[in-house]
Amino acid sequence: MATKHEQILQYIDGLPIGEKISVRQIAKAMTVSEGTAYRAIKEAENKGYVSTIERVGTIRIERKKKENIEKLTFAEVVNIVDGQVLGGRTGLHKTLNKFVIGAMKLEAMMRYTEAGNLLIVGNRTQAHELALKEGAAVLITGGFDCEEHVKKLADNLELPVISTSYDTFTVATMINRAIYDQLIKKEIILVEDILTSLDETYYLKTSDKVSKWHELNQKTTHSRYPVVDQNMKIQGMVTSKDILGRDLDTSIDKIMTKNPMTVNGKTSVASTAHTMVWEGIEVLPVTDDSNRLEGIISRQDVLKALQMNQRQPQVGETIDDIITNQMALIQGKAKGEEVYSCEVTPQMTNHLGTISYGVFTTIVSEAANRILRSYKKGDLVVENMTIYFLKPVQMESTLEIIPKVLEVGRKFGKVDVEVFNESVLVGKAMMMCQLIDRN
Repeated sequence: MATKHEQILQYIDGLPIGEKISVRQIAKAMTVSEGTAYRAIKEAENKGYVSTIERVGTIRIERKKKENIEKLTFAEVVNIVDGQVLGGRTGLHKTLNKFVIGAMKLEAMMRYTEAGNLLIVGNRTQAHELALKEGAAVLITGGFDCEEHVKKLADNLELPVISTSYDTFTVATMINRAIYDQLIKKEIILVEDILTSLDETYYLKTSDKVSKWHELNQKTTHSRYPVVDQNMKIQGMVTSKDILGRDLDTSIDKIMTKNPMTVNGKTSVASTAHTMVWEGIEVLPVTDDSNRLEGIISRQDVLKALQMNQRQPQVGETIDDIITNQMALIQGKAKGEEVYSCEVTPQMTNHLGTISYGVFTTIVSEAANRILRSYKKGDLVVENMTIYFLKPVQMESTLEIIPKVLEVGRKFGKVDVEVFNESVLVGKAMMMCQLIDRN
């Protein structure tokens, strides 16, 4: 049976898109304390189906699909620009396709303004009115208000009119940056994107016998199963090693491995890969915040997802991308002998204008990654890194990075990396890496 907390989440999830909710309202509707209602609303916000906006309140919004994550809702725009909603609050859950800057004549402006757009404009009443009639929301810059008939029109059409104290250029930059950050998130595959869902997951209960494991093994040919209690909370894992030599009437909870490692659906696949390789785990149960089983993820799932992601076009650069794009091979005589150059840009420095420790770590990690790939195709996870950062490096310096493979085996590699600036040793690192096959 679902807990009270889960019942509240289901209730919120069933509310119409755009409906305003409050702690007091939820507490009264579900006959719970306001503290319980508050915690449920916060979790619903984390799950992405309600949004809390200053001076507006909490509203039910549409959950975004993975492929649609780069589209912002008007509710998110309000938060980004620290805005005030003047009208059309019921339309805050809608997403914007693109924004248009209204810095041209009215006729030209309307040619570019269409349904689903956000028109960024100053104190131009006619533009506000025409944009709403075209199906576009309006963002008024400079802290201006709008006419009462515009507010009524916005309410009737369920299209937000938002006011912000920022100027047009600043607002466009802020929204652009938010969309760019969403694009980066889109490239990060999460466990929930690739897990085997609960409907397709075979599991055992603590009350089951060893005979049940044999039934599932014949049916699926799998040898590892999560074990749950009557509330679907994960209690253990059972494998063929646990079953070996056991009587068919033995209870599963007597032989299972208790308190197994689990992973949350919001964890990145890259982080999960690290855990599975490091701990030697083939299958991980996926659980929610209440430790209830949501599915499983296998090592094959993880590696397939990582390989697929590497073939995707990169649409949003992370800081690591910016750094590694600066690295160029300048010498490669033979296998295991490579020299890279890297220019230190202003983005790669700290407040003193010298290369930051984080950037230096990324540079030596990438150098180790590239040279190990010349020995063995696949992915790697840094298991241990020791960095000797000897001298500060000024911006606009050009570094020479020389990685050397000290040892390489089937599943590990040991690399020494030296970094020079104008022939002077400025940094050194030693790394042990786990190697992951791509098959």
